[in-house]
Formats: sequence, C-alpha cells, structure tokens
Amino acid sequence: MKVLDSIHRTLQRISLWAVWIAGLALLLSAVMVTVDVFCRKFFGITMSGSDEVSGYVFAASTTWAYSYCLLNRSNVRIDVLYNFLPLSARSILDVVGIALLLYYMSYLMRKAFNVFWTSWTGNSMSTTTLQTPLWIPQLMWFLGLALFVVTLSFVLLYTLVALVRRDNSLVRRVAGAMSAQEEIVQETHGLDVNTIKLSEQPGKTP
Repeated sequence: MKVLDSIHRTLQRISLWAVWIAGLALLLSAVMVTVDVFCRKFFGITMSGSDEVSGYVFAASTTWAYSYCLLNRSNVRIDVLYNFLPLSARSILDVVGIALLLYYMSYLMRKAFNVFWTSWTGNSMSTTTLQTPLWIPQLMWFLGLALFVVTLSFVLLYTLVALVRRDNSLVRRVAGAMSAQEEIVQETHGLDVNTIKLSEQPGKTP
C-alpha cells in the first residue's frame, strides 16, 4: 500500500499543477476579453478573436481540473440514499461509481483523440479571422481528459485493493462522497483561519 499511497500523493501534486495552469489560462483569457471590451467601448477598436480564444481556453481548462476535483472528492454526488447505507455498502458503491465513470471517460477520451487526429491529419482550421489550427485546442482538451482517465484508473485500482483488504475507511477517504460536516469544514477553512488570526489581534473582534 505504500507504493499506492506514494502514487496517490504524486497524482495530487500533478492535478494541483494542472488546475493552477487551467486557472491561469482562464484568468488570462478573462483579461483579454476585458481589454477587448474596453477598447471597443472607448476607442472603437476590437481585438479580433478574443471570444474564440476564450472559448477554447474554457473548454480545455475544465478538463484539466477534473483530476483535481476527483482526488479532492469535489465532484457532485447524488447521495440521498447513500448516506443511509452501512460503510461497507457505500464502499462497494464508490468503487462501482469509479468504474462506471472510468468506462464513460475512456470512451470520451477516445472520441476526443479521434477529433484531434482528424484535425491534425486534415490540417483543419477554424472558419474565423484567426484561422486557428483546430488541433491545438483539441490537443489541450484531449490531454486533460487523458490525465483524468489515468487518475480514474489509479483510483479504481487503489479502491479495489482497499476493498479487498476490507479497508472501507480508505475507500471512503479516496473515493467516497463528502459528508455535510466535511463540506462545511472545507468551505469555511479559510474563514476559520482569518477569524482566528483576527481574534488574536488586540483590540479587534472577529
């Protein structure tokens, strides 16, 4: 299990870098669109293609965040009945859920690769003033999906090993739905830190 634990930590670091890169790309595209709007409003000129580029960035950056959401259990789960089941049953459902998601994402990744390869071999260009080679944003989209499939494959292996070892708590920590208390702690973590720091300063109240 030490090897699997090490791989899990490595994937967490990689997914964190990926989500930062995706966030930076979104920020830069937002700045570009903002500059375009101001230039159009006050100077009567436009940066042709800002909407096109921001669309490519949004499509690709979302896939680069998938692995981070999975490893931090931030993906949306419908858990109305889930929370009423015993831990062993929830562990089985978690593994089944990961397996089904892996099946679907593998199919989607193959289709994404086919789209990229068709654009690459056919030298396809966007029908816009930029004439963007479509393989570039499609490659970024495919790489995000590929990282997610690799992460899903590992999580499935990790949870299966934990399930065989009857380590249901590990399955829950890796792939289980977050409890309401865990979500509260996650959402208020920064607020709690700021409140503590503020309360420690003399003459100030949180």
